[in-house]
Amino acid sequence: MKIKKLNIIYLLLFVLMMNGTATFAQPSSDTSFVKIKLPLIQFLSLVGKQNLDYQAQKYNVSISEAGIESAKVFPDPELSFGAFDNQNASKKLGYGYNAGLSTTLELGGKRRSRIDLAKSQVELNKAMLEDFFRNLRADASLAYYTAIQNFYIFQVQKNSWENMDKLAKADSIRFKLGAITETDARQSKLESGTLRNTLFQNEADWKTALVQLNLLTGKAHADTLFIPSGDFDKLDRGYLLGNLIANAQNNRADLVVALNTKTAAEKSLQLVKANRTIDLGINLGGTYNAAATNEIAPTPAYRSLNAGLSIPLKFSNHYKGDIKAAQYTIKQSAVQYDQVLLQIQTEVTQSWMNYKAAQQQATQFKNGLLTEAQKVLDGKIYSYKRGETSLLEVLNAQRTYNDVQQNYYQSLFNYASALITLERSAGIWDLQ
Repeated sequence: MKIKKLNIIYLLLFVLMMNGTATFAQPSSDTSFVKIKLPLIQFLSLVGKQNLDYQAQKYNVSISEAGIESAKVFPDPELSFGAFDNQNASKKLGYGYNAGLSTTLELGGKRRSRIDLAKSQVELNKAMLEDFFRNLRADASLAYYTAIQNFYIFQVQKNSWENMDKLAKADSIRFKLGAITETDARQSKLESGTLRNTLFQNEADWKTALVQLNLLTGKAHADTLFIPSGDFDKLDRGYLLGNLIANAQNNRADLVVALNTKTAAEKSLQLVKANRTIDLGINLGGTYNAAATNEIAPTPAYRSLNAGLSIPLKFSNHYKGDIKAAQYTIKQSAVQYDQVLLQIQTEVTQSWMNYKAAQQQATQFKNGLLTEAQKVLDGKIYSYKRGETSLLEVLNAQRTYNDVQQNYYQSLFNYASALITLERSAGIWDLQ
């Protein structure tokens, strides 16, 4: 009679315990890290301000802007000096010195072509920086939602282990009282140990995802972790495919990169043509010759000025490989631009289809799968209480319920990921 009462008390506690599996347990206490909660919009703001890769990419714009100053440089003039001495013991022909100044006069608009090419490189680097941030923002958002997903999976596993641990301890007592077999007691203890091992990895996955957020925000403090305060909500959108494609083909940063690449190729051709124009060499100099005092041909001291013009003979212009290469580069960039347009259309269409599929999957979970799995588990527990089913069936029902919960959070992550991919490909952003 005493054993029967103990069994009834245990079964009542067991039912209450298993009915609580749908609620989340608190995360494990870890005092080695300072945890700071961040909503998505604040996290992305930190990424934009502090991400080290992004900060390094910004220097490409500054470097190209410095290239404009370099393109403005005129050819440096050259200053020359010389001296001579024709005297010896018998002839006394005199001595003297000379000085000259020479420079190159660029023709054909070379300097202007260099400046135009440098300016087009600045615009190209600005577009590349914008495209870099477009992808960085999307990757950071995916990392944010990965941390949320890993947290929920960790919580599901933690609840499952806590429930199984209670069951294992209770079954140990029941076995000693003779209410169940030793095999059932060993089975529940084995399940508890297995779940605990999995829990260790789930917790590590969650915390490593948090460490990744530190990397994206450029944060160097190893004792601080950012905790996402958001959730898988506000993911529904009513986008029209045609509007998304049109917006992407008008505004996407990589399309601007392709356009600026084509412009830079055209400027490069202009510079190649300008460089084939001859440059004039201009020189100006003076000579001083001291008096010659020899008896045969005495000469008074004199000064002379000279000026000259040098014209290069551009036989190399007969070969037009540089012009052909620049022309082919323009044609190549035009084809690449068309390819980017087609690629954008394909990416947006595929992302839109994947988003719709992820939306339907998440809706299906919300509309019944979780509820059905919970009902199956409750039914198995009820049958176990009445002695109509085995412990193994209860464990299988618990595993199924855990799998459904994990698949549910996976579907929510896929939903968020599909939305991020869609907005990345469409060149828009409204995640808050």
